[in-house]
Amino acid sequence: MKVLIIEDNARVSSLLKRGLESQGYQIYISEDAEDALVMVEKITFDLVITDIMLPQMNGIELSKMIKQKYPDLPIIMLTALGTIDEKIEGFDAGADDYMVKPFEIRELYARIKAVLQRKSSTIPKSELSSHLEYQDLKVNRNTNRVFRNGKEIELTPKEFKLLIFLMSNSERVLSREEIAENVWGNHFDTGTNYIDVYIAYLRKKIDKDFEEKLIHTRPGMGFIFTHQL
Repeated sequence: MKVLIIEDNARVSSLLKRGLESQGYQIYISEDAEDALVMVEKITFDLVITDIMLPQMNGIELSKMIKQKYPDLPIIMLTALGTIDEKIEGFDAGADDYMVKPFEIRELYARIKAVLQRKSSTIPKSELSSHLEYQDLKVNRNTNRVFRNGKEIELTPKEFKLLIFLMSNSERVLSREEIAENVWGNHFDTGTNYIDVYIAYLRKKIDKDFEEKLIHTRPGMGFIFTHQL
């Protein structure tokens, strides 16, 4: 497994390199975004781990550029900042997971395994139904376009992924833990409310301008995608 670490702090990158090599990963190091983009073009990586605070270009913009060209390449972001807004910005940039410094190296090992396992178990888009429909809501997986009652709705990549999961499990109550594991590929941190924030974003776009609401909260349980309330 080839892992690219993008970190301008030599001490941190050295510690990560030693730790991950002890787990059998083949590690490559880059100190800035421009160099990292060149390496991603030349080498087929299985995973990218990037700090957010980088010289020249931050990890958010870098992740967007990588995901545009390599949407299936997993990215784990590292940062000293851990507010909800910062996490949401990272997820919207395409991050598959997000870790706040300082962290236990063993937790990083677990997060990497979870991200890679989720990647290997993902059904290729070509084998999925290209269209999903529920009431007047229509989704095209091939083009990532969403329409409700004929009106196109613009979603971020994470909002789109969340919508697909909700629609694919319509009429069933989904816990925050289940949503976190299937949409973000990690365990839900009860100390944060990023899932509720994303649900609110999605509601605003999917439900706000329409009489029939599709995304509903079940207090103490989670959320359900249905028109039968």
